[in-house]
Order: sequence, then C-alpha cells, then structure tokens
Amino acid sequence: MLYRNRTTQYAIAAMSRLAELYGTDAPVTAPQIAQARGLPRPVVAKVLTVLARARLVAGSPGPGGGYRLARPPHEISLLDVVSLFECDDDVDCPFGPGWCGRNDPCPLHESLMRLRDLTHQHLRDTRFDAFLETARTTPDRRTEPAAASGQRG
Repeated sequence: MLYRNRTTQYAIAAMSRLAELYGTDAPVTAPQIAQARGLPRPVVAKVLTVLARARLVAGSPGPGGGYRLARPPHEISLLDVVSLFECDDDVDCPFGPGWCGRNDPCPLHESLMRLRDLTHQHLRDTRFDAFLETARTTPDRRTEPAAASGQRG
C-alpha cells in the first residue's frame, strides 16, 4: 500500500467522492460522504476540516451547507492530500530506525529509494479527475445492493 495510515486513505476516499460530484450545484455533507464510501462519520468530518484548512475543499455551514472541491479535480493531486496526513516520505530501513544515514546504507537502500521516488511521482502525477471517469462508468457500490434488494441502510 502507498499510504501508512488509514486517515490518509479516508481523506483520499472523501476527496474522490467530491471529485465525482464536481460540477453539481449542491454541496455534500460529511455524513453523505461517509455513507457513500462506507467510512466512519467522525473521521470524515475531521478529515474534511483538515482539507478545508489546506484549501482543497470549501465548506459552507448551516442548512443547505456542505463541502465541494475548492479547485477543479485536475488541479489537485494525490500528493496534495497525502502530504497533509503522512509525516514524511522516509522509507523504513529494514535494519531498524536510523540505520541508513548514520551507518552505511543497508543492502536494500537503493531499491527502497527507487520505490519511494516512484511512489512520490505517482502521487504527484495522479489527479482527482481520474475519479470523474470512474463515477460515470461504475455504480455506487455502497448503495446499489441495498436499493436493489429493498433493504434500508
């Protein structure tokens, strides 16, 4: 996996939902995002606060309020989001913390650095407009089965 913590995954999921809905008139609430992605509501609310502080999303309070992307999806990269929730892009040395940099590099150092660089490039080059095409071709998996079977969620 590319991300170390679950909060990063939740942030990407929330942003992907906002990207899917980009261009619609109505803002989306944190509970609506949480339901669409199957995420815990309190975490989504916290993540959206961080994203709003970073000016990646715009929020409006009160009745009829909610969240939207602050910029078009093609202007926001995965790296913009990941960098808010991940400490750094250090690679854990298999010899233990602090080995590489204090001692000779470990035998895996060069390959781990290449992997880190590829991951960083992927995060920088992947934009949230990638989710627009997915939204057009993929039904919402969180709500479709319940609706089809007559169950309420």
